Amino acid sequence: MNNETPAHVPTPSPTMPSPPTPSPGKKGFDFHIDGQPDFALLTVNLPANETLKVEASAMASMDTNMVMKTKMRGGLGRLVTRESIFINEFTAGGGPAEMKIAPGAPGDLSHVHLDGNTIFLQNSAFVASGMDVAVETKWQGIKKGFFSGESLFLIRCSGHGDLWFNTYGALIEMDVTDDYVVDTGYIVAFTEGLSYDVTRVGGYKSLFLSGEGLVCRFRGEGKVWIQTRQVPALRSWVWPFRRAKKKG
Repeated sequence: MNNETPAHVPTPSPTMPSPPTPSPGKKGFDFHIDGQPDFALLTVNLPANETLKVEASAMASMDTNMVMKTKMRGGLGRLVTRESIFINEFTAGGGPAEMKIAPGAPGDLSHVHLDGNTIFLQNSAFVASGMDVAVETKWQGIKKGFFSGESLFLIRCSGHGDLWFNTYGALIEMDVTDDYVVDTGYIVAFTEGLSYDVTRVGGYKSLFLSGEGLVCRFRGEGKVWIQTRQVPALRSWVWPFRRAKKKG
């Protein structure tokens, strides 16, 4: 039997907890997105007297102290492309308020906080933004717009604050460092630092028979957001199953 007295183990003296590391200042509104990536729904919490710009018909629900104003946006560009020329402004009157925003297309939502930079959106992609984000229509030109099969106009978003945009299908963010090619029907958004041209894939036979045809070739450094589905492809897939009218 060991009768040795166990060595004394000193009790550690309590130490003062280190001060927490200060977190960087939070930018923008508190928000969360549910239902990704198929049926995304945006919820934004607005402080008292703050205002949010929202695409027409996208408001799903809101607190009763929200005050709405409707304003025109985009002018001729939006009218020509059959998009809504109106945008709604929702203000949390007298106290904080919550609102839910549901885009029209079944798909995903993305958020970017602009800090003096610029993002271009396809004409139907805008969902909502803060009041310090300028939302303008930009003419693409005949070659880039008409021959791409997409809209003649883009939405130019610049300034400071939150910006949300939506897709048809899921959303993938790509970093471009030199050249990158995207089918025109899959482009959702891209940053200002990129230049682009609309070109063919292959020859004229490919243009009319392959189903690939025209693409957008980006150059420079920046980001491109692409969607995983496009409406024309869905239309072609559904067409054989349509209900045909009986003759006679």
